[in-house]
Amino acid sequence: MTSAQKSPAEVSAGLARLYEDFAAADMVPLWTARDDLMPMQPTPRSLAHLWRWSVLYPLAQRAGDLVPVGRGGERRAIALANPTLGGEPYATPTLWAAIQYLGPREVAPEHRHSQNAFRFVLEGEGVWTVVDGDPVAMRRGDLLITAGGRFHGHHNATDQPMAWLDGLDIPLQSYLDSTFFQFGSDEVTDYRTPSRSQSELLWAHPGLAPLGAPTGAAAGTAGSVLAAYRWTATDAALTDLLTVGDEGRAGWIEPGHAAIRYTDPATGQDVLPTIRCEIHRIRGNTTGVIAPAVGSSVWQVFDGAAIVRIGVGENAVTHEVERGDVFVVPSWAGLAIEAGAGTDGESGADADFFCFSDAPVIEKLGLARALADRAE
Repeated sequence: MTSAQKSPAEVSAGLARLYEDFAAADMVPLWTARDDLMPMQPTPRSLAHLWRWSVLYPLAQRAGDLVPVGRGGERRAIALANPTLGGEPYATPTLWAAIQYLGPREVAPEHRHSQNAFRFVLEGEGVWTVVDGDPVAMRRGDLLITAGGRFHGHHNATDQPMAWLDGLDIPLQSYLDSTFFQFGSDEVTDYRTPSRSQSELLWAHPGLAPLGAPTGAAAGTAGSVLAAYRWTATDAALTDLLTVGDEGRAGWIEPGHAAIRYTDPATGQDVLPTIRCEIHRIRGNTTGVIAPAVGSSVWQVFDGAAIVRIGVGENAVTHEVERGDVFVVPSWAGLAIEAGAGTDGESGADADFFCFSDAPVIEKLGLARALADRAE
């Protein structure tokens, strides 16, 4: 007997039994789950969220007074847990962000892991991260790269504490069941404090590649051959880009908005295979706009103050942000930044923002879409 030949009561009872049997067999019919499986556009699990540096740093200081660094805990890193992710210690479904704090003369022991990592320094100097035996100085505005599989530890050579932003692909690798971890030395392998690392001596010369130096797989890492991107060079590049834009030549993303993507000098690719790092400068009294796109990102105010609007239309959220604040831009949300605005900002002052995202993964999977080119 077909469904057309059955009474409504028989069909209803049959469906009830069918769904019970589906559940017992650990099955879910597509026709009851379509909205969840294939929405009309991305419906991110993580929503926009903001962490204030005025809250983050004092808590990191308190942890520095109470929580030792050593084998086991490994790092005094405090994850930024987006409350929309159900208690997971993740900023977005693919990105992990944390504030790491190292006290005076402290040492974080060496280890390595499959997760790709970077450090971005908001304040201070005096810590060296030792990556595969190469001591790399950490200073305000510097971006430090540690690709997966490289041994690394940190030592503070000063009598002052230091804190910075950590970013890793922990959520992505956890989802893929691809994670590995290995202890190294209980301390670090080199306590020297050189102003420039070996990687910088080799690779920090624009347009000049050393002959015979290993790259890529030969270098034992999928990340950048350059371990440190210094603020002096970054600041100069942003200034020059705005100047070129003022002269009517290419240089702007849009008027008054310059941005740089950090790249591997040996390949031109992203500094990490799963994480893109950028820095944006937006001229005071100018609004910079990032169109909605597939993929999530985490932003930190490096300098200045601004009003940021995350999302579009009635779902947008607006925050006044200042130096050190960290916020999430979910997939397909978009972002507008009005520089030189906010309660603690100097009216008309420029604002700088560091940003990291999962864009390399999105692009490699062929999933990159922005609002202007959305596939119907």
